[in-house]
Amino acid sequence: MKTRIITAVVGIVVLIGVLFTFDTLIFNLVITAITLIALHEIYAALGFEKQGWPLFGVLVPYTFLVMLSSYELYRRLVMPASFLVVLFYAIYLVVRNGTISYQKASGLAMFSGIVIFCFYSFIRLKELLPVEEYGYDAVFFILLILCFAWGGDTCAYFAGRAFGKHKLCPVVSPKKTVEGAIGGVLGTMVFGVAATLIYSIAADRMEAFTRSNIGVSMYVVIALLACVAAVLGIYGDLFASVVKRQCGIKDYGTIFPGHGGILDRFDSVMFIAPFVTMVITAVFYQ
Repeated sequence: MKTRIITAVVGIVVLIGVLFTFDTLIFNLVITAITLIALHEIYAALGFEKQGWPLFGVLVPYTFLVMLSSYELYRRLVMPASFLVVLFYAIYLVVRNGTISYQKASGLAMFSGIVIFCFYSFIRLKELLPVEEYGYDAVFFILLILCFAWGGDTCAYFAGRAFGKHKLCPVVSPKKTVEGAIGGVLGTMVFGVAATLIYSIAADRMEAFTRSNIGVSMYVVIALLACVAAVLGIYGDLFASVVKRQCGIKDYGTIFPGHGGILDRFDSVMFIAPFVTMVITAVFYQ
């Protein structure tokens, strides 16, 4: 427990440092680096042999391209690059028929797509809500996403320990309980509303986050958003656990002592980040 707490504190300090670079190219590059570590964790978990390295190698420049697509020059290249990556996978499987598993390659492509989509959501917020026009709304929403994921995990953990009796998904994750999940959902809603209230006051955005002037109903939207996000966080965790069990591993990595790898920490963020990004930009920024 001591190691987990120390790692968490260090992680928070690093996160704050990264957010200070939000309005610079450095932020994009840091997100790219985190994404690539996560992709390598997937590649390693699936157990590819040495001859499968091009399947990961081609994802490296593609990830850089996607994460830099907030710049017009790179955005134009994303679609043709996506086509070329898919085409490469297809050709490589044909050329290496019998030595490269289609199931593993498909798993790598699908899981990598989910992870890239997740972390790209942070870049998308930066692109849609520039600091000069919207202040630090985008930074707040990034923190809100992490609050939904990690706050929900924390509430679910303590609620499960205190009241947990009924297993949620015993085959995939024996420790998760229905009571813990309910506690996680309720806790996420409280965290979300509280964080939004604090930011609204601190940033003098009480009227609304944008010109839409939806007023107090904003908190109702945030509460509903938190409720759905909590459920998505649970499914993200379970999805990552399914992959780990089928691959026969305990953790995806060791980059966070006591916590595991990038995917072990961001599994609950995977589906929350794209969902929240799409909803808040549609509801608050029309």
